[in-house]
Parts: sequence; structure tokens; C-alpha cells
Amino acid sequence: MHQFELDPGLTLLRTESPRSTIVHRLACGRLANADGPAYWIDARNTAATHALYDCVSRPRVLDDLKIARAFTAYQHHSLVRTVTRRASPDTDLLVAPNVAALYRDDDVAEWEREDLLAASLETLSELGRVLDCPVLVTSATDADGNRIAEVAETTIECVRTREGVRLESADGDRVTEGYWHGDYWQTTIPYWVDLCGAVDAIDPVAAHDRGLLEVTG
Repeated sequence: MHQFELDPGLTLLRTESPRSTIVHRLACGRLANADGPAYWIDARNTAATHALYDCVSRPRVLDDLKIARAFTAYQHHSLVRTVTRRASPDTDLLVAPNVAALYRDDDVAEWEREDLLAASLETLSELGRVLDCPVLVTSATDADGNRIAEVAETTIECVRTREGVRLESADGDRVTEGYWHGDYWQTTIPYWVDLCGAVDAIDPVAAHDRGLLEVTG
């Protein structure tokens, strides 16, 4: 598959860096076939406009995407709660990149960090369940990723290879049949077989009768 089909519920995408554009590609892939609103709760300035537009075939795909930026954990938690009031049954996607990052900042009292993060994660998870829509969150650190994985229904790993980055589910059941290398998508034979189907084996005798094989020697 070119990319993962995002399932309803909370999905954790483990990225290589906080500014990874893999989340943009997954989100835009979902929005390309959606007709309802989508909400993006941004942290660490991930929602770069050029990165989003680079991932869509036509600008109108992003018409229904609402983006709000948080610069502190308190703002982030407030935005999560705001989405609970604005999201509706026809919401197609919720995105929260670097969902736990701001809760580790020094301006958050140590005694409330875990409770505040837990409340935000629980709210996002419940939104995915009630609205029956994908909630895509990311983490670039093992500590935060392991914490989020405790409540996520699905975990997707970014795996670096010589050909580029591929995605695979933590349980190994799903993997992209290609690689992202910068702005390019490196395809594989399984990708084209999945897209176009396999060619049936040619019977040498029948092929010879139809002039498809050249006899030499």
C-alpha cells in the first residue's frame, strides 16, 4: 500500500524528528478522500504550510482543515478541550503532532505534568471512539512514545532504510510497499502488483504459436 489507511481511534506515529513530514503525508492522504472537517492541534510548529501543500494533489483538499497552534502545555490542553466542543459526527480526522512534547517543558509544574498529559490523551482517545474517526498523534522520543502507546489503539513506526523511510505497524501486520526519500516516493514491485495486479505466467508453447517468442539457435 502507498500509505497506511488510518483506523478510527488513537494512532501513535513514532517519528524520527519533531518536524518530520510523514505526519503531513498521512493526514493529507486521509483528507484527499474526505468530505468532512478536520482539526490539527499543533505543537513545536509542525504544521508548515508548504509541507502540507506539497502533500496534496490539489489545494482544495485542505479547505476543511482547521489548524490551531499551542506554545505551552496549558494552551495545548485547552485546545484539546475546545475540539471536544467543535468536533461533530462528520469529523474526518484529528491530528496532534508532538502531542506530549509541551508537557515536558519547564513552565509546567512537575507535580501536574503527568495528570495534564493523561487528561489530554484520554480526551483525544475518547474523541476517536465517540466520533469513530482517526486521531493521529506523533512522538519523536522513546519516553513520550512509550507513554502514548499505553493508550493508543495502533502504533506506526518510521523505519529508516538505505532506500528511504518506510512505515510499519508495531504488530508487523502492515507495511508500506515503498519508501519516502525526501520529496520522492520510491516504489517497489509489490506496490505495482497491488496497484495493477500481477501478470499471468506466459505458456511458452502458446506464446510461440502467437509469435511472442523468438526461437534462436
